[in-house]
Parts: sequence; C-alpha cells; structure tokens
Amino acid sequence: MTPRGRTNQLLYQAELLLACAPGEDEHAAARRMAVEEGALALAELALDAALRELTEHAALARHDWRELLGEQGEDVAELRRLRVLRDDPDSWLATLCQRLHALHDVEGAARREASESLIVAADRMPLAEELRWCLGAFKAELAALRETSVEW
Repeated sequence: MTPRGRTNQLLYQAELLLACAPGEDEHAAARRMAVEEGALALAELALDAALRELTEHAALARHDWRELLGEQGEDVAELRRLRVLRDDPDSWLATLCQRLHALHDVEGAARREASESLIVAADRMPLAEELRWCLGAFKAELAALRETSVEW
C-alpha cells in the first residue's frame, strides 16, 4: 500500500466507525463512547500517516504528530502550514489535537451523556459530530497539502 493509500484508508475507517449506530440497550452509552474513541484513535493514525506522506520528500526519521507539529518540529512548508492551523483555536486541527491529548489522558476523550435532569451546555457539540467535522476538514486540507507536497 502507498503512504497516500494508507492515509485514505485510515480516514475512511474512522468515518465508518462514526457511522455505526450505538443501539438502544443498556450498553449503548459505552458502545457510543467506544466508537468515538476508536474513531479518534484512527484519526490519530491518519494524522501520523498523512505527515509521513506529506514529508516523504524530506526523508524524516520520525513522523509522530506531536513532534512534527510541535514548536521544535522540522522546518517543512507543509508542517509550517499545519502549525498555523494547530494554533488557531477555531480550526479542525486545534480541535483534533485537543481531543487527541484527551484521548491519551486518564479521563479519555469520550463524554458521558448528561442525564435529563441536568442542564446541558447548548454550545457543546457531541464528540462524534465534532470528529465528523474534523475529518471532513482534514480531508479538504489534505488535498491542498498533497498538491504542494507533490511540487517537491
């Protein structure tokens, strides 16, 4: 499989997971949380695969998103562009990075649904919806990044 093919496969698999209905039994909340965190983990793998693909011309030794998108990351045009997105709190990448950090934290990224007796914040988007948005924007940005990467 090509690096591009692997990136596409992981994005597709994450989207497939998010399309799964959790059901309505006593395990529905746990199943929903598992699907969300599974899709998020696939999105992390896709981000690493995309960075490997986009920096292939630079022959980097490592492709971990935390390192490459960090302040001390390599000075590659595609990575600089992604760092700008990461620093924009309204961007898909800032949101994705925030959720990925939560995924690796003790609390996890998936949230339990609030009971009907509690007031829920109206502006809080469900994680699955947030991930769908991130994946869609990721794919759109990836197409543009691939064009500049091919130029190298």
